[in-house]
Amino acid sequence: MRLPIELHVAMKYLLAKRKQTFISIISFISIGGVAVGVMALIIVLAVMSGFERELKTRILGATAHIEVVSLYGSIENPFEVAKAVSKTRGVVAASPYIISQMMISSGAGLAGGVFRGVDIESVGGAAKLAGDLRSGRIEDLRRPAHGGLPGVILGKELAANLAVRTGDIVEIMTPGGSITPLGAFPKTARFNVAGISESGMYEFDATFAYMSFEEAGLLLGIPGRATGIEVKVKDIYAASAIAAELRSTLGDSFWARDWMQKNRNLFSALKLEKIVMFIILVLIVMVAAFNIISTLIMVVMEKTKDIAILMTMGATRRTIRRIFALEGLIIGIAGTALGALLGAISCFVLKKYKFINLPSDVYYITTLPVNLELGTLLFIVASSITICFLATLYPASQASRVDPAEAIRYE
Repeated sequence: MRLPIELHVAMKYLLAKRKQTFISIISFISIGGVAVGVMALIIVLAVMSGFERELKTRILGATAHIEVVSLYGSIENPFEVAKAVSKTRGVVAASPYIISQMMISSGAGLAGGVFRGVDIESVGGAAKLAGDLRSGRIEDLRRPAHGGLPGVILGKELAANLAVRTGDIVEIMTPGGSITPLGAFPKTARFNVAGISESGMYEFDATFAYMSFEEAGLLLGIPGRATGIEVKVKDIYAASAIAAELRSTLGDSFWARDWMQKNRNLFSALKLEKIVMFIILVLIVMVAAFNIISTLIMVVMEKTKDIAILMTMGATRRTIRRIFALEGLIIGIAGTALGALLGAISCFVLKKYKFINLPSDVYYITTLPVNLELGTLLFIVASSITICFLATLYPASQASRVDPAEAIRYE
């Protein structure tokens, strides 16, 4: 297959042995610089995309897609409201819940946290908790028919802090207890540890305790009432529209808030950080592009006589510009392809072997997440090639301005 004359000459200039070997070295340095920049860009953006996806999955797994609360405090007829909510298009399940702060103690320790009352009979209320159980059964949250203590399920980290396991006894203290002549006393109740749960979110596993909806109502002194309604939807990205519909359907006394509103600051920060990291890493590619500029300028200086000869043989200034633009573009494409290959391989290794561990109490997750999307990869490749092409414009323009008469006057 016969190559176009511009590409043929550009390849010859790039691959031919020169007297000035340092120009060849700089060409390889330029390719390496572009490759390093592209590889770093791919790995960092893949990690940040993986972190965002993993965090989103963990948050949605541990919290409701939509929460419906009453503007006047607790909800009087929670099961009727949940039934009305479940009829809304796009809603998969709706379940009342109770949530409050607590102090929990055992014979070995004391910790602050949050208890959550879940409806055991509801599909939405107990399904996620049942999936997170590492020991025990969710049915053991009920108070035994023959008498005894009701059950409570503790997060893995909370149980470790209290040094308890399934079958042990804990005491839970809640605010808003009774007033006596000696002052306010918190309400306390004893529970049997019915199981240990692990959601994968350190913050939840270190603070949450789960009990039956009925026991939570008795503990807070609001039997038959609920703090709110947790709603699970079919499409998580339609949660905002469904929440708006619920606000319209239920009336002014209720407020519905979707998961994006609850975690807006977190995901906005992740998005901003991703953009900033992209800009910073693009600068690495731009540094490599400056190497391409310097390489082409030196090639133009070395090949001035060749340019003059080509022009005397009929080559136009446009042809000369194309020759040197293609030479720089070949460097950019080679570096981009090498960087994309190394970046993809690195992401595959990081995702498969997970040898980089993270402190779960800081990053919510235990291993470095990686999610390399095809769209991101193509965008990085296109951006890198565009930057490299722009870097060729000035040297190519200078090459086309060579005066052939001046270049070969003394030859």
